[in-house]
Amino acid sequence: MDALTIGSRFCGPEGAANGGYLGGLLAARLGGQAEVTFRRPVPLERPLRVESRDGGALVLRDGDVVLAEAVRAVVDITVPPAVGRAEAEAAMRRFPRFFGHPIPRCFVCGPVREAGDGLRIFPGPVEGRDVLAAPWTPDSTLAGREGVVEPEFLWAALDCAGAFAVNEPPRGLALLGRLAARVLIPVEAGTPCVVVAWSLGTEGRKLQAGTAVFSAGGDLAAVARATWILVR
Repeated sequence: MDALTIGSRFCGPEGAANGGYLGGLLAARLGGQAEVTFRRPVPLERPLRVESRDGGALVLRDGDVVLAEAVRAVVDITVPPAVGRAEAEAAMRRFPRFFGHPIPRCFVCGPVREAGDGLRIFPGPVEGRDVLAAPWTPDSTLAGREGVVEPEFLWAALDCAGAFAVNEPPRGLALLGRLAARVLIPVEAGTPCVVVAWSLGTEGRKLQAGTAVFSAGGDLAAVARATWILVR
């Protein structure tokens, strides 16, 4: 058992942790490739307990309340071809939520967050393709001592774009229910990247999305599949 505290910088919905960032922290405890299921909003600036279960699973608790669970998982999905940086920049200009964003302070996609604070990943539709894309250049605050972006920030980058791929125009507020991801290659801070998202289908209130982070040269750096849940 160990403790985990999510800083207020890394928020998603008001007063709660960003799911991708949290998932990356839990995945690191399982060796990197994992699937995380989110049970309840995860509070900020409060020590939480991470408990191990048989089979290598982890449970995140706030007192007796289960907030999230993580297990080792194989993440193997078909990824669409990379989107060029210029295409991604054009797509970003079509981001639909610069105004009227449901979670404007989200660490990943919140438009009111400043550069160097939030990730400012704003995915928009790519012309002539059934994907969304956004440019992203991770800054130095996201890197460890060797200048490599910490895995939890790549997990965060894989988070919100999927929601826009499956819930735009919105049918209601969609919250992240499950995220499985893996990081394939290290990304250095200051390296131009492209985030791509696409739909994997829907089942009632469950919306399935794929997301990926590519280098500017088209190399696949990280990939994820997610289940988003429409809130009643």
